[in-house]
Amino acid sequence: MSMDYQSPLRLRLDQQALLSNYRWLKERSGSAACGAAIKANGYGLGAEGVLKHLSDEGCRDFFVATWEEAQHVEPLMGEGLSLSVFHGVRPEDMEIALSSRARPVLNSPVQIARWKEANGGPCDVMIDTGMNRLGLSLDGLDMSLFDGLEIDTLMSHLVSAEDDHHLNDIQLMLFRDIAGKVKARRYSLANSAGICRGEDFAFDLTRPGIALYGGTPTLDAELNIQPVVTPQAEILQRRTVRGGESVGYGAEFIADRTMETATINIGYADGFARIFSGSGAALKDGARLPVIGRVSMDLVTIDVNECPQLQEGDWVDIDYDLGYTALVSGLSQYELLTRLGHRFERYWV
Repeated sequence: MSMDYQSPLRLRLDQQALLSNYRWLKERSGSAACGAAIKANGYGLGAEGVLKHLSDEGCRDFFVATWEEAQHVEPLMGEGLSLSVFHGVRPEDMEIALSSRARPVLNSPVQIARWKEANGGPCDVMIDTGMNRLGLSLDGLDMSLFDGLEIDTLMSHLVSAEDDHHLNDIQLMLFRDIAGKVKARRYSLANSAGICRGEDFAFDLTRPGIALYGGTPTLDAELNIQPVVTPQAEILQRRTVRGGESVGYGAEFIADRTMETATINIGYADGFARIFSGSGAALKDGARLPVIGRVSMDLVTIDVNECPQLQEGDWVDIDYDLGYTALVSGLSQYELLTRLGHRFERYWV
C-alpha cells in the first residue's frame, strides 16, 4: 500500500477529551499517582497515540496485558516512564522479560519462583482479594514467597466497583491488611470505577482504563467524562431504492416508499456488530441517518432521506455514544471500544 493511501474508514480521536478525562481521574485520585491502562491497543484507540498524549500530560505509569504489547510500546517510552505487564511471565516470556524495562505483574507462586530463579529485577505482584481470576490467593498465603523479591507495586483488582456491592468494602479491608504485611514501594487497587469510589481506594497509584477513553462506569463519570472516539466511514455508493424493494442480506428490510440510501465502508469485521442492524445510525450535520437492512462484513446501508445531498466520497460519523450504544446493543462499553478493528485509520484532533 502506498504511503499516501487514505482509508475509507477512520477513527476521529479527541486529544483534549482524553486529557480532560485524565485530569479529572487524576484529581479524583487525590495524592495518589494516576497511571493508565493502555492494553488492547489502548482500548482500541491506538496505544502509541495514547501513550504519547498522556505521557506529555505527566502520566508516568502504564499497563499492558502481554509481553507482545509491551514490545510494541516500550520503544516509544521516554525516560522516567514505567510499564507493567499484567499477565506475568510464562516460560516463553522470560527472555523478553529479562531484557525489558517493563515489569511483570507476578500472579502465582510458580511465576514468583520462575522470576526468582532467573534473578529477575523489580517486579509487581497481584493479590487476589475476590476476583478469583489472576493473583495470589490470600487463603493460606506463604509469606516467605515475598523473600528476595523487589516489589515495586503490590496490587489487586476490584470485582464490582461500578456498583454499591458489598465486595468493595471487603476487598478494601483485605487489601489494606495484606499491604500492611508485604513490603512494596507502592500499593494500587483502584481502576476507573474504583477511583470514583473515593480516595480510600486510591492508595499510592490508580490504574484507570475505560474512563480515559470515554467510558462511563458510574453516574459521577457520566457527568464528567467526555467522549473520545468517533468512528467515521466514507460513502462508497449512493442509490435510490423504490418502494417494495429490499436492502441487504436476507431481504429483511423492505422499503415502504421510494428512499434515498447510501452504502458506507464499515461492517462487523470492523467491530460494528450485526446487532446494529436496524438500530444503529450514522450522523451528518445534526441529522440521524438510520441503518437499514443487515450489517454485513464490510458494508452498511443507511437511509439518507434527510441528507439527499450526500454523494459518493462524502463522510459520515457513526453514532457511537458508548453509554447509549451499550444499552441498545447489550455489548459492554469495553467491547464497543476494543472491537474497533485494524482497518480504521486513527487520527487525533
